[in-house]
Amino acid sequence: MANKWDINLVRNIGISAHIDSGKTTLSERILFYGGKIHAIHEVKGKDGVGATMDFMDLEREKGITIQSACTQVTWKDYTINLIDTPGHVDFTIEVERSLRVLDGAILVLCGVAGVQSQSITVDRQMKRYSVPRLAFVNKLDRQGANPIRVKDALVEKLRLNAVMFQIPIGLEEKHIGVVDLVEMKAYNFLGDSGENVTEVEIPAELKAQADEYRQIMIEKLADVDETLADKFLLGEMPTVEEIRAATRKAVIALKLVPVFCGSAFKNKGVQLLLEAVGHYLPTPAEKKEYGLDLDNAEERVDLTPDEKKPLVALAFKLQDTPFGQLTFMRVYQGKLSKGDFIYNVASKKSVKIPRVVRMHADKMEDVETASAGDIVAMFGIDCASGDTFVVEGINISMRSMHVPDAVISLAISPKDKAGQNNFSKALQKFRKEDPTFRVKRDEESGETIISGMGELHLEIYVERMKREFNCETIVGAPQVAYRETIGQAANYDYTHKKQTGGSGQFAKVVGNIAPLPADATEVFVFENSVVGGRIPKEFIPAVEEGFQEQCAKGPLIGFPIVGVKVELTDGSYHDVDSSYMAFKICAMAAMREVYAKARPTVLEPIMKLETTVPEEYQGPATGQINQRRGIIQNTGSIEGNAVIEAHVPLSEMFGYSTDLRSATKGKGEFSMEFSHYTPAPRNIQDELAKKYQEKRAAENK
Repeated sequence: MANKWDINLVRNIGISAHIDSGKTTLSERILFYGGKIHAIHEVKGKDGVGATMDFMDLEREKGITIQSACTQVTWKDYTINLIDTPGHVDFTIEVERSLRVLDGAILVLCGVAGVQSQSITVDRQMKRYSVPRLAFVNKLDRQGANPIRVKDALVEKLRLNAVMFQIPIGLEEKHIGVVDLVEMKAYNFLGDSGENVTEVEIPAELKAQADEYRQIMIEKLADVDETLADKFLLGEMPTVEEIRAATRKAVIALKLVPVFCGSAFKNKGVQLLLEAVGHYLPTPAEKKEYGLDLDNAEERVDLTPDEKKPLVALAFKLQDTPFGQLTFMRVYQGKLSKGDFIYNVASKKSVKIPRVVRMHADKMEDVETASAGDIVAMFGIDCASGDTFVVEGINISMRSMHVPDAVISLAISPKDKAGQNNFSKALQKFRKEDPTFRVKRDEESGETIISGMGELHLEIYVERMKREFNCETIVGAPQVAYRETIGQAANYDYTHKKQTGGSGQFAKVVGNIAPLPADATEVFVFENSVVGGRIPKEFIPAVEEGFQEQCAKGPLIGFPIVGVKVELTDGSYHDVDSSYMAFKICAMAAMREVYAKARPTVLEPIMKLETTVPEEYQGPATGQINQRRGIIQNTGSIEGNAVIEAHVPLSEMFGYSTDLRSATKGKGEFSMEFSHYTPAPRNIQDELAKKYQEKRAAENK
């Protein structure tokens, strides 16, 4: 077994992919070959046990991964911390937070479908956190599998420098092994669970293809590595060690993505993929990470995985267990031990670590110490997802992770009064563990509104409330997260005067509002152009706050106003009657008044939809998308299936899965994710505005 703290032999990796590409099946094989489990169980196995990494009852029933699961496995000399992440876009935060703390990843692709919509999302997340990756083309036992076509799609659709490092021996039912192009050796996988990796002669019919792809591999490496380029120009053949060293350098520098082949379900190719993880993915010391020095204007501080340096660790995921809250922690610098005091930079509180455990899906083993580069979990640490922990005395915070906006909301309430306590507890717990799950109270209607990434996301939480908290709920119709914006610039000139007994209130603001450019990343911009002290400096933030607060709920349909630039050019004040509050109220009233003159518009969320149906159902499937105001972006075909890519308003997508199933006799599949906002058609806008005014009128009665 490896010396645990030889950091060069540690790998922190994630497995990510489009839903149903075989991530959990692959994780199960990795655990089996690494000696962590003694029998393989399938995701929807007949034995009813379910895959090790899908340990929630709901995951086993639905056959999907909902939470990312963490485990540690030993392969030869390597210690691998492995996270299996969900493929469904509704649980995208699980992928986001896992990639945030990992050093490398395996991008799993289906050998038939290739690069699908969720593969594109996962790739974007990997690029966001600069995560080096290997690609594994899975399911080569399936009819129509073609790894070369998948490699080409990685290049075309994801703009990755993908290069074949293996070619398959046989496809579909004839798939028995792979040819390793680095060593130029062929391997078969024998035994009930593919545990016997046997070296064989490269089949004669594959010799020419293997030579061709090895030559391409060396050319691609020569493009990104000078040492190999010199050898290539001299016509010399590089050694296996030189190829591996060049590949490792190129993978870590994000210049190359080696492509491996196999079938996790049929136990083919997994051990060689594990070898590649050791050869090509970075150690915790090689993946550069930095913190922000809060005492020094958030200046970047490089973190090094050195046990002797002060502790810096990131809590990236919370999970509730029968023993209390479990906090998953990635240690970036220093070390932490049971009984240590650690300091939460966000809450500014010091806590003592009561218990440190190493996770294996839902099972755990106690450990005394965790060193830099490790991923462990702790009990008894109260914090939020994304908090940084340090030793007291240093004030460094890790970069936060990207949290996407919610696109769908539901009104929810407990079925009976007795459940109110559990209802509140559940909402509080879910909100803490999942940053994409939002809860708010609608002040006007008094309803509790939950918001999330999609129908399935919220459905899972409603179900968990029932199972984990014994709380039955009443759920309202789904609400779409509309936005409001303005279509043209308009000027405002507003005076707020109020005279009551004693000192009154006085404030005057003058300026204009204008739409922000379509490509702007901000949703609200405030510009102060007041000169000559017409409004005292201390009241300017009050004006900004007033405008911003008024933008939280637009008068048109009651949704947030986005894409607005507010300029304050002039105004006046009164020595006695002006105050912070007077200017804030004045700005809010000015926004209400000017908004109607700036051509207010409703924006609706548009989803990127990918529908796959047998070719004979392409007509009905396209018809359904058109009926839902969808705009077809692209159509293609893969092995007798039509793939339709479209942009469709979210408001039209409720009930789509039922309609698609009935139109395709249950053979249609789809995945969708948020794409962008666009102005809603006038008739829909008018209808929404009318409903909102009726609701307001009813509440005011």
